Amino acid sequence: MRNNIVHPGADQLTYEIRGIVKDAHHLASLGVDIIWENIGDPIAKGVEVPEWIKDIVKNVVSDNSAYGYSPTAGVTDAREAIVQMRAAEGRTLSSDDILFFNGLGDAISIVYSYLNQNSKVIGPNPAYPTHSSAEAAHSDSPHVSYELDPYKNWLPSIDDLRNKVKYNPAISAILIINPDNPTGMVYPRVILEQIVSIAREYDLFIISDEIYANITYGNEPFVSIYDLIGDDVPTLVMRGLSKEIPWPGARCGWIEFHNRTSDSVFDRYVTSLFDAKMLQVCATTLPQRVLPKLFSDPRYTAHLQEKSALYKKRADEAYKVLRSIPGIIAPKPEGAFYYSVIFEDGVLNNNQTLAIETKEVQEFIQKTVQEFSPDKRLVYYLMASTGICVVPLSGFNSQLHGFRFTLLEPDDQTFTNLLSKLKESMEYYISR
Repeated sequence: MRNNIVHPGADQLTYEIRGIVKDAHHLASLGVDIIWENIGDPIAKGVEVPEWIKDIVKNVVSDNSAYGYSPTAGVTDAREAIVQMRAAEGRTLSSDDILFFNGLGDAISIVYSYLNQNSKVIGPNPAYPTHSSAEAAHSDSPHVSYELDPYKNWLPSIDDLRNKVKYNPAISAILIINPDNPTGMVYPRVILEQIVSIAREYDLFIISDEIYANITYGNEPFVSIYDLIGDDVPTLVMRGLSKEIPWPGARCGWIEFHNRTSDSVFDRYVTSLFDAKMLQVCATTLPQRVLPKLFSDPRYTAHLQEKSALYKKRADEAYKVLRSIPGIIAPKPEGAFYYSVIFEDGVLNNNQTLAIETKEVQEFIQKTVQEFSPDKRLVYYLMASTGICVVPLSGFNSQLHGFRFTLLEPDDQTFTNLLSKLKESMEYYISR
């Protein structure tokens, strides 16, 4: 090319959750029956959307207004529905401080793209790659993170967070994913209060990704960050429809801006996000038209409770199985629908294998894993041997060796069989 057209942060764009798919499809072409535990798509796992929700969508589809542009900030009725929902929770929010996006992936991309390149956002580690990659790419530098401790049920280290904020003056915001992905940890109120205190002390804003806010089932109650920020800590709260209905293909997410006018620089930044969305015209109209009808339906609360109860059942069963495997640390999740486990130091090495039935598959795996981290090597052997496709924790910007799988399987016996295969494979692999 006449000029270098590559963005300076292009090498920071990685997404192991989907990166493994190409190789998984290749294994499938070689006869391996793949069990897709790598991605949080309930529909792909066979979860059925309730008929009453489908009926709402059908009725909205028949309305001609569902086919046109929406206002840039979002459909007025949808924003008002969110305002009313927050009011019922005892919170004050203006419809002018809500901005819709084509899913939170779109929101995350715009949030980091329009952040000053010299500003950094510190986030949890293990890190969700959509956030960590977008943040690293915007600044063309490695993502800075604070540690989640698997030996303390994945709770964040406040000392680590405070020290990194103190000694990295480029840090302008703290990212929270609550409930967390990939760990399923729900932030305790006291931890959130400490994070808000750090943000207040160092004049930072907060990004709170709460896409799983209505999917909690542990002993720790969910507390939204906007219950704790007072009137002086600027905050972005991210929410969406994809995990709750579930309707990931709708690509419908939004940001709620709190304490926007408490800081003039933050207010100008928020304005730039609205302007950036205006250049795209608007977010997809159909799911926004569905949202107010969905949230006002008395069956929706029971729907969320039913989903959470299933994930609790899955988490309890998985915990009982995984905690018995020597060399594995497996804190039980309390929210979202993921389970992350790690291996103790020294458990994994580059000589361990699993039995693979066909020579062609074996040769492909042996060639592919040569430069892999120990946990990614394990993941590929697991996939080739059992068909179970999980995600290595090293793919979440983490130095920990482990993997993440989902709690989405709707069939009880299929999930039990999955856990049995995981346990048998892990015990064999570790013993090699």
